[in-house]
This record gives sequence, structure tokens and C-alpha cells, in this order.
Amino acid sequence: MKQKNGGWIALFLAPACILFILIFAIPLVMVFVTSLFDYRLLPRTFTFVGFSNFVQLFTEDNRFWPIFGNTVKWLFIHCIFHVTLGTLLAFILYKKPRGWKFVRVTYMIPNIISQSAIAMIFLNLYNAQSGAVNSFLKLVGLESLQHNWLFETATAFPSVTLTWFLFAGYTTTLVLAQLLSTDESLIEAAEIDGATSFQIDRLVMFPVVKKMIGTTVIMAATYMLQLFSMLYITTGGGPGTVTTNLPLYLYTTMKANNYGYANTIGVVIILLGFITMTLIRKIFGMNKED
Repeated sequence: MKQKNGGWIALFLAPACILFILIFAIPLVMVFVTSLFDYRLLPRTFTFVGFSNFVQLFTEDNRFWPIFGNTVKWLFIHCIFHVTLGTLLAFILYKKPRGWKFVRVTYMIPNIISQSAIAMIFLNLYNAQSGAVNSFLKLVGLESLQHNWLFETATAFPSVTLTWFLFAGYTTTLVLAQLLSTDESLIEAAEIDGATSFQIDRLVMFPVVKKMIGTTVIMAATYMLQLFSMLYITTGGGPGTVTTNLPLYLYTTMKANNYGYANTIGVVIILLGFITMTLIRKIFGMNKED
């Protein structure tokens, strides 16, 4: 019986496995392989250089470490502060204050709009001549605080960060769903024991949603490691490398016809993602069974 079932299982798994190998596994291997080559299309070059691309990236490329730092900073901001904001809102909405359903729905709207559309909205908001931000500052008599927000070194990084930082709809929705599905008897037992609302949230509800929060942190990290269109449209990575991250640097390197070096950056992104996911899973105990 097991052998018969095993045959059917293999048959149904085969299409998914084939697609996984063709679409993910082989390209992933090729990224690692081509990172060891001087790979260009015009003129066509495919010369083995070993780890020279990595040596150049880590020791000779003056742009890499500032760009790597930007990526890590955005990872930290998104995984810590962004997720915390969404989680706090979820706990507030869990109390079901007046209008909580309206807030739950409207707060999700920015997350279902494409990054390109959001980028264009903020490009207009931050416009130095006619943007809403500078217009408001002028209206209240604070012309001295006006800036070309996206294109000045001092303001570009925080301005770009604000284009996504406040929109934690996915985190709020997922954590709130977990809270609402919690057995009410846990809360009733805590109330009988004299626990305050804050103690219930901290000692009863937080452990219940801890792994879900870990899931949203992974989602936040994944978002940051593949962030591209928002930066490309708003600042193009400028001024200098102030708002350039690793995916955007990979793109500009590939556009410069240096595919081997671009794939070296791709390997760094993959390894950074692997390390980040491993740490998150360990911190939130996601490998442990309940």
C-alpha cells in the first residue's frame, strides 16, 4: 500500500519539483558559478577569475560598504521598528475600539497599491517646488526647514525610509488575525487570577502571537532584500550612494555590462538573506514545536 501511495505522491510532486529545479535551483547555481567569471556580453567574455570578483567587491570597491550599510540599516529599521508599529496597532485593534474595522481595512490600502504608484505619490509630495511637504512648511512660516528632500544628502535616506516605514498593514493584519483566533478561555483565566490588561497582553497574548510576529519579521526582511522600484523611481540611488541598496547596485552593475560582478553582488544578497532568516527563526523559536 505504501509503495502504491509513494508512486502517486511522486507523480503529483513531479511537476512542482521540475518547475522548482528549472526556475529556481538551476538559476541559483548559475548565479554562484558565474560570480567566479569575468562575464560580459559586449564584447562577449566568459573568463574564469576565481574569487577575484569577491576580493574586488570587499577590498577595492569603495561603493560596496556604504551600500551594504544602507541595506543593513533598512533591514534593521524594517524588521524592528516597522514590525513593532504594526504589532502595536494589532494589539490596539484587538481591544475592538470604536471604528476598529474601518482602521483595519484602510490601513491595509497602501500595502495593496504597487510600489511604483506609491513612489510616484511620494515623488510629488517631496517635490522641492510644488510638493505638499514644502508647501505646508511655507504655509506655517517654516521656510527655513524646506529641502529638496529626496536629493539632498542629509534628507534623502530618512525621506525614502518614510515612503514605506509607516505602512505596516501586513503585519497588523496577520498579528490581529492570530489574536482574534486565540482561545478566550486563556484571557478569562488570566482575568480571574487578577491580571491587568497590560499583563494579559505581555504574558498571555504575546507568547501566543510570537511566531506570527516572527513570520512578519521574515516578510519584512524579504521585502527589504528585494526592494528596487521604490528607490529606482524616487532617487535612482542618489545622491551618490546615499539611497542605494544591494539590489539596485546589482542592477546598475548588470546594466554596465558586468554580469559576473553583478552576480557576485547577488551571492552577497543571498548569503545576507540566509543569515538574516536563520537569526530571525532562532530569535523567535520558529524551529521549535508548540
